[in-house]
Amino acid sequence: MLEIVDGRGQETPVHIARPRAPRRATSAEEAVRQIVDSVRLRGDAAVVEHALRLDGVRLRPDELRVDPDAVVKARALVRPELVDALEVMAERVRATSERQLPQPWIDRRPDELVGELVRPLRRVGVYAPGGRAAYPSTVIMAAIPARVAGVGTIAVATPPRPDGSVPESVLAACAVAGIDEVYRVGGAQAIAALAYGTEHVRPVEKVVGPGNQFVTLAKRLVAGWVGTDADAGPAEVAIVAGEGASPDVLAADLVAGAEQGPLGTHALITWIPALADAVCAALEHEVLVHPRGDDVESALVEGGRAVLVRDMRHALDTANSFAPEHLQLSFDGARDALPDVRSAGAVFVGPLTPVAVGDYVGGTNHVLPTGGAARFSSGLGASDFVKRIYVSGLERTALERMAPHVEALAEAEGLPGRARALRARLGDA
Repeated sequence: MLEIVDGRGQETPVHIARPRAPRRATSAEEAVRQIVDSVRLRGDAAVVEHALRLDGVRLRPDELRVDPDAVVKARALVRPELVDALEVMAERVRATSERQLPQPWIDRRPDELVGELVRPLRRVGVYAPGGRAAYPSTVIMAAIPARVAGVGTIAVATPPRPDGSVPESVLAACAVAGIDEVYRVGGAQAIAALAYGTEHVRPVEKVVGPGNQFVTLAKRLVAGWVGTDADAGPAEVAIVAGEGASPDVLAADLVAGAEQGPLGTHALITWIPALADAVCAALEHEVLVHPRGDDVESALVEGGRAVLVRDMRHALDTANSFAPEHLQLSFDGARDALPDVRSAGAVFVGPLTPVAVGDYVGGTNHVLPTGGAARFSSGLGASDFVKRIYVSGLERTALERMAPHVEALAEAEGLPGRARALRARLGDA
């Protein structure tokens, strides 16, 4: 089920290929553009039209927003164990988020000041995906950092069921996060409605949350009009495994990644060939007992990799080059290897730290960069919901001190008006 990639003979990191969807992007991009433009121009009418055409859901414009009372009542409609889990998740993500906010600072000198203000966004939209399953955890992961940042209002959009209802688990998560503004709308039309606003959907300043290809394309189209987070692609896990790793546990970890759908990458990186063989054998049983074994097997055939490397250093270099969404370190002394990790959305250290814990209650966020974007971007956090505003203030002596430098730079750049604006303040115009 895993493609064997033998990189033991090379000095450079081993390349791990990601599965690619068939090239239909042009038609998808055009379809999303038409949806986004129609919502921007026609508002609610376009939203309900696309809901019926694409999802088979018939709604009136005044039904787009879920009754706030239904959000409150949802806590009592789900199992108490789920509410407890959502509250634990929220508390642990809150504790992490509180450490992430940049602090305002002002450097005051006798004749000048320079610094930064930090201001929260006023209004944010969270997209909680649906389709294969309901994702209450995404509501918590996106909303709690925004709350910690001080965002004034949070709105959630999520695809409804065919009968127009929203899963109670998602509504319960909204209640735990203190959100009562929930819209039963999904896909590209949801992103457009949040970005531009409609008669019944108030616009936001930033849209965050994962989604399918249509959601991702829509976020790209509205970016610039509103803020967006990083593109969310198929699930990825890279497991660096060595001495002390259990083949059965590693097989279970690979299946846990593969069950999330097609086009993901699920890579085992090891310098022990016998371990790779044992994991491949253990996968047969794990797939056999999974309720959706055929889908999992297809995902592993498509994106499963067993990468053989020379040693632990080569393995970490390979993982850094791949820059996975999730990086699992399953070998003796894994904690000591953390300084060598440069590129990953989230790292899970040691054999008793599965990705599933991080996805839910580990305290880390599960909205993470995919597709190699961990080389230059980070997972969602409280800092994504604030703006830093630079501040500068000068007295006359400071302006006089800086004048020669401003004039020299203005002359070099061919912008004489800048030098004149300075001289006008000094009475030299």
